[in-house]
Amino acid sequence: MMLRVLPHFAGFIGPALLLVGAFLGGWWTLLPVAFIFGFLPVLDDRVGRHDENPAGSSRGPRFLWDAPLWLWVPAQLALIAFVLRRVSGGQAGWLETVGLTISLGVVNGSMGIVIAHELMHRTGRFPRALAEILMASVSYAHFCVEHVYGHHRNVATPRDPATSRHGETIFAFLVRSIAGGAVSAWRLEADRVARTKTPVWRLHNARLRMPIVTALMYAAVVAAFGLPGAALFFAQGFVAVVLLEITNYLEHYGLERREIGPGRYETVGPQHSWNSSHLVSNAYLFNLARHSDHHFLASRPYEMLRHWDDTVAPQLPAGYPAMLLAALVPPLWFRIMDPRVAAWRQTEAARAATVPRS
Repeated sequence: MMLRVLPHFAGFIGPALLLVGAFLGGWWTLLPVAFIFGFLPVLDDRVGRHDENPAGSSRGPRFLWDAPLWLWVPAQLALIAFVLRRVSGGQAGWLETVGLTISLGVVNGSMGIVIAHELMHRTGRFPRALAEILMASVSYAHFCVEHVYGHHRNVATPRDPATSRHGETIFAFLVRSIAGGAVSAWRLEADRVARTKTPVWRLHNARLRMPIVTALMYAAVVAAFGLPGAALFFAQGFVAVVLLEITNYLEHYGLERREIGPGRYETVGPQHSWNSSHLVSNAYLFNLARHSDHHFLASRPYEMLRHWDDTVAPQLPAGYPAMLLAALVPPLWFRIMDPRVAAWRQTEAARAATVPRS
């Protein structure tokens, strides 16, 4: 049992490398970046895909699978405090300051947000509170609302700011998704508050609670590390958010749900997310890249996510780390992905021809 759980502690390699890089200084401060975007793509390519699906409905005691999720929260907060203490006092050189800030953002974006994503889909208050803490630590708490109640409902439709369109560059998408996600979260929570008659000035209202939690974090950072610490806290969060949104970009690029009536779309299925079952990156990312199954059933815990083959879901040609790098070079991205989008649309058109529109 523990042998199956242990690979998902691989995410703690990032913080360990950040600490090593901080000790060595200089360019070594970028060790986590080199590991995630240099070493992991190579391992993904060498090891390849793992298409086997979990057997049965349970894989042992729940707390064993939840342990790495819970442990990450204090680990991330401690890591942020360590880096801010190291670089905000003016003792670190510019290279160490930039390297540690970028590495912290990459670690928090590649692991912290992934773990928050898993927790925000849980039903209990405790995991959702942990998700909000993690997202507030990168100044993006509203994602907990927009992702669960907006993105999962509107994915692969024009209504979803987090679904990238065919031919859209990553840079245009970043602006649209970040701005659109904030607006969507506000509207969704306003609708929920009105529908449930929740008092506006109670903390049950996320429009009040999430800004307060974020403001308290900034206040604590300013008290401990001054305004330079707050600037660095914002900068690492910006890096993490950009990494999150690039991930959004590659997960649904060019995929569309069939409109079955005015403003009505077919039910979300595995075919509306790009799937990737590369073994190494999925062990690191808590099976996030098995995204087709996640959108098919968002409540399914990460260890139970299934692989869908290419007759059911479109497949990315590489793991997430490699595809993230490709997305940053639009001509390369379009060359890799546009033929796959066209082929998948043909597959979906042929399937739709045999399915009634109502």
